[in-house]
Amino acid sequence: MDINVRAFRVVQAAISGQTEQNTNVRKAAGRKGGLVGGPSRANSISAERRREIARAASNARWSKSERKHSK
Repeated sequence: MDINVRAFRVVQAAISGQTEQNTNVRKAAGRKGGLVGGPSRANSISAERRREIARAASNARWSKSERKHSK
């Protein structure tokens, strides 16, 4: 194996280990923010608006399902 190829692989292995660790930290921070933000948003909007959002989400889910099965 060429020395340059070996050096490249060593550097890639070192970088990938740090990237995985950083990704886990970011995921944890995002989850923590979501746990706070979701209920806060739900409390700040009216029941009617929450119903509209839920209805739009339901329609989007079911329309995907219908498109998938109609082909």
